[in-house]
Formats: sequence, C-alpha cells, structure tokens
Amino acid sequence: MVKIERIEGVFKRNGELFLRRFLSENERLLFKTPQSWAGVWAAKEALSKALGCGIGAEFSFLDVELRKNERGQPFFHAISPKFEKLKSSVSISHDGGFAIAVVAVEP
Repeated sequence: MVKIERIEGVFKRNGELFLRRFLSENERLLFKTPQSWAGVWAAKEALSKALGCGIGAEFSFLDVELRKNERGQPFFHAISPKFEKLKSSVSISHDGGFAIAVVAVEP
C-alpha cells in the first residue's frame, strides 16, 4: 500500500529522475499520473515480497515492467532474464488516497 500523495510529493521534488528509478521507459509512456505511479510502485513492492526478497540486491524495480492487456488487466513482463519464467497475477486498486496491490506468484 502506498499513499498517492507521497509519490506525488517525491515527483514534485525530483521530477523525471524519480520516475526513472522505478518505471521503465514503456511504463513512463503508459502511466502518466501520481495515482497510476503509486499503483505501479505498490505492485512492484508486492511482487518483491511475494518473491520473498524485497527490493534490493535480488530484485530491482526495473527487473520487470507492468503492462496492461487488451482488457486493461495489469500483468508483469520480465525485463531481467532471471525473471523471464515468472508467472504471477496482480491486482491494483486505489481508494482514499492510497494505492494497494496484491500479487500471487506461481512456484
């Protein structure tokens, strides 16, 4: 869960540099608002926890990118070869100034 206002504040202070730290080029084209950036942040953080490692040496925000299928459903696409066999499901929601994501990873 991420407070949307927090993401918006960091963006106002650091601009595009902040976005480049956790969004791929494709994600920066797809996601344009603080609400959607917070959703991506929450989803990637949830994925890292589902993988059991958190954000750090084993998993980077830029190892995967969030995409949407033709119906608008979000899914992860591996950027790093170490995650190319990743099978997961992701759900993102926004309410009350927060973005929240749940991720399930198949073994």
